[in-house]
Amino acid sequence: MSDVISITGGNLALAGRPVLRGIDLHVGAGEVVAVLGANGSGKSTLVRGLIGLVPWASGDPRLFGQPLREFRDWRRVGYVPQRVTATSGVPATVAEVVASGRLAHRRLLLPLSRADRLAVRRAISAVELDDKRSDAVGHLSGGQQQRVLIARALATEPDLFVLDEPNAGVDQHNQAGLARTLRPLVASGATALIVLHELGPLGDLIDRVLVLREGRIGYDGRPDRFTEPAAAHDHHHPGGRSDNVPISSSGWTS
Repeated sequence: MSDVISITGGNLALAGRPVLRGIDLHVGAGEVVAVLGANGSGKSTLVRGLIGLVPWASGDPRLFGQPLREFRDWRRVGYVPQRVTATSGVPATVAEVVASGRLAHRRLLLPLSRADRLAVRRAISAVELDDKRSDAVGHLSGGQQQRVLIARALATEPDLFVLDEPNAGVDQHNQAGLARTLRPLVASGATALIVLHELGPLGDLIDRVLVLREGRIGYDGRPDRFTEPAAAHDHHHPGGRSDNVPISSSGWTS
């Protein structure tokens, strides 16, 4: 199984403070890996480092076998950051934000091709926002904005999905919706690296669990052999389900 992600001897510091130490990691094609750990253990820094958003102080990071510093084929990577405002203050519709995921497939300023438009429609449908495609993203709920970011990554049609805490602040029903969205992608052979506080509804998709402890890999193995409580889960998730929230058959809610 060829490596999609790899790093050996990885050390990473932020503002002069060591965050990750001695990271050796290989993720093969088609693997779904969950990254768990307490707040401050370095989970988000790890995934950001693996896709070049923060620099390594040392080590040999690679994507799809290429040294990370030389990698340019970013359409192969779909990244969903930690929950942030999907528009970052720029007015845009759901369809426009999702369509931005197609930029790596076409030249700037060229109109969307038929394939682009189809990919955008499929991505919006996958997160069940068809009725919101013309709505301004800034007017959506936090959960809906997170779904827009997931749709943008889906529209890229990547080989590698990197999701940084997609379930933070999201109720169990929306977590189930994400699991159902990812299931056919995983079945088709996509690779996924997902930062989580607990496996939850995504548990049956996970091939491997990676646990960070104080910037080091403390466990790397099969989920059924991971017995530590993910009481690495030491913060409160807001946004638990309220009564009378309509739930779709896929599990997505508002």
